[in-house]
Amino acid sequence: MKKLSARRRHPLAAVVVLLFALAVTGGLYAAFAPADTAKADETAQSLAIEEGKKLYSVGCASCHGTGGQGTTDGPSLVGVGAAAVDFQVATGRMPLQQQGAQAPRKKAIYSQAEIDQLAAYIASLGAGPSVPTKDQYSPDGADIAKGGELFRTNCAQCHNFTGKGGALSNGKYAPDLTDVNPKHIYEAMQTGPQNMPSFPDTTMSEKNKKDIIAYLDTVNSSKSESPGGLELGGLGPVSEGLFAWIFGLGALIAVAIWVAAHTAKAKKS
Repeated sequence: MKKLSARRRHPLAAVVVLLFALAVTGGLYAAFAPADTAKADETAQSLAIEEGKKLYSVGCASCHGTGGQGTTDGPSLVGVGAAAVDFQVATGRMPLQQQGAQAPRKKAIYSQAEIDQLAAYIASLGAGPSVPTKDQYSPDGADIAKGGELFRTNCAQCHNFTGKGGALSNGKYAPDLTDVNPKHIYEAMQTGPQNMPSFPDTTMSEKNKKDIIAYLDTVNSSKSESPGGLELGGLGPVSEGLFAWIFGLGALIAVAIWVAAHTAKAKKS
């Protein structure tokens, strides 16, 4: 007992007890604590990239190359980012059915889970725009009036002022934006697919993109009313001018003929 008491009074006794307690605590934590979240996320991302590479090899490599470097049949995908993949594949534009002036929108052949895996693989080839979150593209709380101003300035030349689409040169066209998912509109602005210029955050802020999405959501809503009366399809001044020429000028010609006919009758009588 005297030896034990002497050891307890030793200057290093407290340090030994502390080290022992730390070792026991660390061992218990390692045994019972959940797996590290960051490590789990890294593992899940690696699996997604691996599965995405398999899907890519089957459905994309023949045009874009085995490593996404591009070929004569398809551009390089290095650096296009996950957002470009999500847009092109989720809207059915890719895989391309046949070569043409422009890839048309059609039913997607991949599930969203598979699209996410493809996007993860392409993103691993080089840094690029990521898939936006719902907070980024949701029109809630956005400035609709500002969105209309931005859309008319930057987009209406091709898509018409309410997003109904329009023809371009050499068989190309600006698609109708009426029923497009807000996420895909945001991704299109970020990545600039096909003939469209890109509007990254350095050119157009995230808030401005939300404003444009809110404007399109409002003007194309089934509950939206045209304050100017009959909207004539919302196609802009061409359809309005055509209406004026056909019906307006036609009505004037009809009135002129009626007046001339009745004037001739009056002279005869």
